[in-house]
Amino acid sequence: MANADVIDEDAPPKKGKLGLIIALFLALIAGGGGFFAAFSGMLPLGGSSDENAESSDAVPLKALVHNTYVALDPLVVNIRSSSKYQLLKFVSQLEVKPEHAADIELLKPRLMDVMNTYLNALEAARFEDPIALIKLRAQLLRRLQIITGDGRIEDLLIMEFILQ
Repeated sequence: MANADVIDEDAPPKKGKLGLIIALFLALIAGGGGFFAAFSGMLPLGGSSDENAESSDAVPLKALVHNTYVALDPLVVNIRSSSKYQLLKFVSQLEVKPEHAADIELLKPRLMDVMNTYLNALEAARFEDPIALIKLRAQLLRRLQIITGDGRIEDLLIMEFILQ
């Protein structure tokens, strides 16, 4: 029984959680230092925005596609619902391929009719949406492309969009 009460004094003492805490602390310091080095630009990862700005100034801009712009007549639409807006002034242009410009000019009255009808049907609450102009542009462009046929109208450019 005397042997059971003997404590082994030669065994190393337990460190507990001290080693884990030290390792975690060192990992946090290394991660923070790496983030600082990458964020401040000490490491050349992906180039900085200043270098991109200088390189874009050095290259002259050139037209990628030679398109023609067909100006549409300004539209003034009465907004019928009860809101703070009563009128919408809408001025736009169509970006078309040069070989289709004459066809678009001939279809201009029909295009203006479709745009006027669509804009008159909208409720005033629709204009208060932050992305209303993007949705409106997409809807009008699709309607105009249906009338003219695929591939004739590239884009609808909104020059003025004034709510009064």
